[in-house]
Amino acid sequence: MNSPARLGAFLKARRAQLTPQECGLPDAGSGRRVAGLRREEVARLAAISVDYYTRLEQGRVRASAPVLATLTRALRLDEDQQSYLYELAGRSDDRPRRRRPAQRLRPAMRRLLDQLTHTPALVLGERLDILAWNQAAVALYTDFSAVPPDRRNYVYLLFSDPAVRGMHRNWEHDARDALAALRMEAAADPDDPHLARLVGELIVQAPDFGTWWAEHRVVTAAYGTKQYRHPLVGDLTLDCDTWASPDGSGQRLMVLTAEPGSASHDALRILTSWTAQQPARNTAKRRTA
Repeated sequence: MNSPARLGAFLKARRAQLTPQECGLPDAGSGRRVAGLRREEVARLAAISVDYYTRLEQGRVRASAPVLATLTRALRLDEDQQSYLYELAGRSDDRPRRRRPAQRLRPAMRRLLDQLTHTPALVLGERLDILAWNQAAVALYTDFSAVPPDRRNYVYLLFSDPAVRGMHRNWEHDARDALAALRMEAAADPDDPHLARLVGELIVQAPDFGTWWAEHRVVTAAYGTKQYRHPLVGDLTLDCDTWASPDGSGQRLMVLTAEPGSASHDALRILTSWTAQQPARNTAKRRTA
């Protein structure tokens, strides 16, 4: 059976599975001669002529992309059925991309962050967006809550925020690695409009980004060592490890630790302890005022 005939058979089978009530049509009662919807009812729902729809079912005409889109709605096709419809019609490339759901932090990730009191940690999502952080990460990097949500991205801050950029002693190495990880994201979903906007803005704002982006370097390394120069506690050498969530959400937990007994370990403890006291001090100041 050729593709037009297979497409017609699928349309016929699908309309037989629907009832007028499901599609918001009046029920004609027990006098219906066919199971499911009639051809003219599908044509009405899809805003096409009965003759054109009849020829589609008979395999005598090739469906256009706009017609497939309206048939998808008229026949109430799910994701798998939509893929099958466009495949039968030979128009897989014309299928509208599914809108990506908003990134939502997994509760387990939030609990992990809250339990890491002296360990800076971030949850990174798609495009290396920063979805969540703990107080220790605020102490090390910046107050992420003060960053606009559409700018709360690890790569964006690394290239565009002077304070974040300035604290990386090996900024070029760290920036190139982050860019290479973002390049991997682009390969996985090249049509992501949010990623395209992020890359476009960074190419305009940061000349280095544009130069390195053109190199097409990619990396999947989930660990490494970072060298920081913090304005409060000085130089820090921290091990950076990331763990992917097992649920397929693409969320990653990024954790920064120091070797116990090292100067960096002591400095990190001082930094996080001092920062943890700030909310209480600020509250006391407000009460006094």
